[in-house]
Amino acid sequence: MNDTAPNPELARTIAAAGIRTNYHDVGQGDPVLLIHGSGPGVSAWANWRLVMPQLEQQRRVIAPDMAGFGYSERPSGFAYGLDAWVRQAVGLLDALGIARADLVGNSFGGGLALALAIRHPERVRRLVLMGSVGVPFALTPGLDAVWGYEPSLPAMRALLDIFAFDRALVNDELARLRYEASIRPGFHESFAAMFPAPRQRWVDALASREQDIRRVPHETLVIHGREDRVIPLANAHTLADWIPRAQLHVYGRCGHWTQIEHAARFARLVGDFLAEAAADEPLPLAD
Repeated sequence: MNDTAPNPELARTIAAAGIRTNYHDVGQGDPVLLIHGSGPGVSAWANWRLVMPQLEQQRRVIAPDMAGFGYSERPSGFAYGLDAWVRQAVGLLDALGIARADLVGNSFGGGLALALAIRHPERVRRLVLMGSVGVPFALTPGLDAVWGYEPSLPAMRALLDIFAFDRALVNDELARLRYEASIRPGFHESFAAMFPAPRQRWVDALASREQDIRRVPHETLVIHGREDRVIPLANAHTLADWIPRAQLHVYGRCGHWTQIEHAARFARLVGDFLAEAAADEPLPLAD
C-alpha cells in the first residue's frame, strides 16, 4: 500500500451549522444528499464509494461526513443526537445554496433523512431509506455489537461478518483497513460517546413519531437486505406501510450493505427512482 497516496476520504470542507464538515461534491444535475451509516470508522466515502461514480453521471452527488464521523469536526463537549445531525445536514444545504434536494439515507443516515423530511419537508423532493432506523424496534444483537465495538482487528472482522451476507466481501485486507480507520486519532472517542450502553435508548432517540411518519408527503423508496442482521427487515415493512407514497424493494441474499453488496443494482434502482422526479418536478437551480 502506498502511504503517500492521497486519502480519498478527504474532500472539501465547509461550515455547516457551525460544524466544519468534510464533504464530497461530484457530478452535475439535480442535487442528491447521501447520508452515511454509523459503523465504527465510517466515512461518507467508505459508505458510498461504489455508487457515487454511477450516480454522478446524471446528478450532483453530495456526501458529507456527519459530525463525529469521518473527517468532519468533533467539537469538544458536542451533544451528539438527532437534532444536531439534522441541523448539520440542513446547514450544509444552506451553505451550498441548495433550496431542495433528494435524500438517500443509510441505516443511521436513514433515520436522519426521515427526520429531516418531517421537520423540513420543503427542503426534500424524494426520499430513499436503505436499511433504515427511524421507527421503533428492539435493539438487535447485530446493532448492539456495532455500537458497542471496542477496537481490535478480530472485533472488526466479526463486525464485517455481521454486515455482509456474502462473506467473500469480508477479507483480511478490508478488516485491516476498517480497523485502522476506527483507531485514527479521535475516531473511537467520538464513536464511543454517541451510543453508550444501554443502547435501546439510542434506537428510540433516532425514531420519529408514527403520526409524523404517516404525514410524510414525499415519494419514498424503501430498500432493505433480506438477510440484514443489523436492522430488521420488519423496519422496511413498517416504513413502507406508514409512509403514504412509499414503495418497497427487498434484495435477497443481502445483508446490511445493500449499497456495497448490490452496488450496481442499487445505483440503477435509486437513479431510476430519482429520474422520475427529475422529469416531473425539476428542482430550482442553486443560488
